[in-house]
Amino acid sequence: MTTATTTTSAGSSLEFLIKRDRLWVAAGVVGISALAWLYLVWMAAGMDGMDMGDAMLSAQFAPWGATDFVLMFLMWAIMMVGMMLPSATPMILLFAMVNRRRQSQGEAVGSTAVFAAGYLAAWTAFSLVATAVQYLLHTAGLLSPMMATTNTLLGGAALVGAGLYQWSPLKSSCLRHCQSPLHFLATHWRHGAAGGFRMGWSHGLYCLGCCWILMCLLFVGGVMNLLWIAGLAVFVLVEKVWHHRWIPRLSGAALVVWGALVLAGL
Repeated sequence: MTTATTTTSAGSSLEFLIKRDRLWVAAGVVGISALAWLYLVWMAAGMDGMDMGDAMLSAQFAPWGATDFVLMFLMWAIMMVGMMLPSATPMILLFAMVNRRRQSQGEAVGSTAVFAAGYLAAWTAFSLVATAVQYLLHTAGLLSPMMATTNTLLGGAALVGAGLYQWSPLKSSCLRHCQSPLHFLATHWRHGAAGGFRMGWSHGLYCLGCCWILMCLLFVGGVMNLLWIAGLAVFVLVEKVWHHRWIPRLSGAALVVWGALVLAGL
């Protein structure tokens, strides 16, 4: 009786710790995402009011310097946090639960923060590439002050390309990994802090393979268009949590039609 009682008590304590951890993790994700969105709102409001700092304004109307590149890179990195971290919440919460269980069994595991850092590192790498692309477009004079392409051919081609990618096997494969947190953790689990970072990085790469071209559409609707940013973020979240094959396919068809209309000048 004593052994059974002790086992039950230990199980209850573990469940309490798991629930507490998940609560703190969820609060952390919400808090970090909210800070990222507050930054984006502040920056967009500053551009609308033309009262941002001279360094940020110069990145839109004059040749970039090193400071401008760094500022734009930070903008992209923070924007990816606000857009992509919410869609990774199911994976992060499941990792926190599995992590606590393994920790209770004496395994050396990395923290949930390390896993999340690995995930965001993948999107930070994407942000660096996106900043370089923006630099090239800006230098060629192909961006508006709201950072949307002014070239009809480029915008239409981006929409068509994104639509076709939604139908691609690579998109489907990466999306399945994003939609199956338990399967991912079962097949990619690594021990220790380095292992936790590698797991987060791997999940980030799958997420990147799923959504990179959708993020490129920011150059179509405007990198500083908050409605466009929010719309893409919501769509990415829906794709990951609502497991229906018709969502990427229907959206892909719509993007191809939209792109074709843009290319036709309609």
